[in-house]
Amino acid sequence: MAKEKNTNKKELNIKIDGVEWTAAVDKAFQEKVKTVTVDGFRKGKCPRNVFEKKYGKESLYIDAAEKLLGTAYEKVMEENKDVIPVVQPRVDIKSIDESGVEFVFTIITAPEVNVKKYKGLKVKKDKVEVTKEEIEHELSHLLEQYTELVVKEKGKVENGDVAIIDFEGFKDGVAFDGGKGENYSLEIGSHTFIPGFEEQLVGMKAGEEKDINVTFPEDYGAKDLAGKEVVFKVKVNEIKVKETRELDKDFFDDLGMEGVDTKEKLEEEIKANIKANKDVDAENKYVDELLEEISKNVDVDIPEEMVDDEVHHMIHKFEEQLKMQGLSLEMYFQFTQSDEKALHAQMEKEAYQHVLYRLTLEKIMELEKEEVTDKEVEVEIKELASKYNMKEEDLLKAIGSKDMIKYDLEMRKVIEILKEANK
Repeated sequence: MAKEKNTNKKELNIKIDGVEWTAAVDKAFQEKVKTVTVDGFRKGKCPRNVFEKKYGKESLYIDAAEKLLGTAYEKVMEENKDVIPVVQPRVDIKSIDESGVEFVFTIITAPEVNVKKYKGLKVKKDKVEVTKEEIEHELSHLLEQYTELVVKEKGKVENGDVAIIDFEGFKDGVAFDGGKGENYSLEIGSHTFIPGFEEQLVGMKAGEEKDINVTFPEDYGAKDLAGKEVVFKVKVNEIKVKETRELDKDFFDDLGMEGVDTKEKLEEEIKANIKANKDVDAENKYVDELLEEISKNVDVDIPEEMVDDEVHHMIHKFEEQLKMQGLSLEMYFQFTQSDEKALHAQMEKEAYQHVLYRLTLEKIMELEKEEVTDKEVEVEIKELASKYNMKEEDLLKAIGSKDMIKYDLEMRKVIEILKEANK
């Protein structure tokens, strides 16, 4: 990863003193005194001189500095309008005493980007085709989704059947937490249970009971069960078998696709869907390959802070995806036997690429002298609000700001320029 150049890091100093500092310290005292206990005084009633004698004047300075941080940053940026930060600045306190506080803001600015070539590159978009085998596979998958389960009146549990079971697990003769279930539907061969469990159900009849002996895997999540031998007392309540649907009127009614009432029409619909997905994949692959090729012709020293900032965004996004699956980052780290440091390192390469591509696209937009108008932004807002059935103001709150919509439009516009320039 490229080292940052000193030209991308600027230290901006600002001192807050006088009346502004005195007022901040006074406010810090007014808030602090409400939380401390001093013998002989009710909470919040301790005089300033008594408080300072016990805790010292210095105890108020950090609180006062925190109150002034936002104001200090606004002032220093107002005085240095030519300095545009690209990541959250780092702040340090250079000095702090009864006369005032001096902040040092370390600002990371965008690096110089030199794009040597971005037109006439030999990158071609893949041609999209849909094979008969792909259509048949998707049709088979669709039929599988609409498969019906019917009770198997006679016979034994076989591979592929769904056994409706009661079970309870015991370790050393004692039932363990999470090892019990009633009328649980288990597809034999799905390998969703502990290795060896499903196989021992094969051959059992409805109403039959059996002790099943299995050993938990060494890497099992619950440490008290990992690698341990246990016994499951199991009863098969019912056996069900999958019954494949026929491509008849009832099936097409259940499918609910408008205008689709024959196998031929269904295959046409499946083909169109497969092609649409392949078109999207081919387009994304083409853009990725185009950006990768252009990036080979880019000179830039990307500050480490920009990459770190992108990694943090990626981790936050990953955390949100985990939440949608009912998981947390802590659970993920436990399952994968890793930590945030390892995840950060794992994402660094991709984060660097994201930043590189973003800087490259911004530079090309500048070179092409293209811009997105306010009217284009307003049209996009209306279209997005309509698409998601939201009020425009609610959409903007959810997205963040008009600037974010404008930036997205700029990136899309420059990608279209690149595609046109590399036909």
